[in-house]
Amino acid sequence: MDDKELQSWVEEISLRWFGMRFRHQATFNSRLRSTGGRYFMKSHNIEINPKQLEHYGREETEKIIKHELCHYHLHLLGRGYQHKDADFKALLNKVGGSRFCQSLPGAQGRRTLPYRYELVCQSCGLKYPRKRKVDARRYRCGKCAGKLKLFSLPS
Repeated sequence: MDDKELQSWVEEISLRWFGMRFRHQATFNSRLRSTGGRYFMKSHNIEINPKQLEHYGREETEKIIKHELCHYHLHLLGRGYQHKDADFKALLNKVGGSRFCQSLPGAQGRRTLPYRYELVCQSCGLKYPRKRKVDARRYRCGKCAGKLKLFSLPS
């Protein structure tokens, strides 16, 4: 499938499920790694990960398109278009879009850093593991409001 076929597919889904026309561009972006698609607020264009279509087929890709169209239509209507908004959740549920896309085979998850530092409360001894170095003077203990001291953990 090419961009032209994707464009007509997105327009057809928009009319059938949302009752509104899709008036912008829908394209494939093979550089997408951790997401099935994305909606651009400034240009109102939509990009879809072609690997989702390749690995999971039309049905899963249609759910991703519906998800992006929820962002698109709600944003243009001036309603809650973010993942946390009730309008978005309700519309996504109504049209049967997916909340999350499936992970691609061979794709690695987000790289996680090991805990390298620890903030320790000088009053109650509570420990706060940290992955990055922070300025301990800017923080207080959440339990007793005591002063914190930063320690490096052994590698």
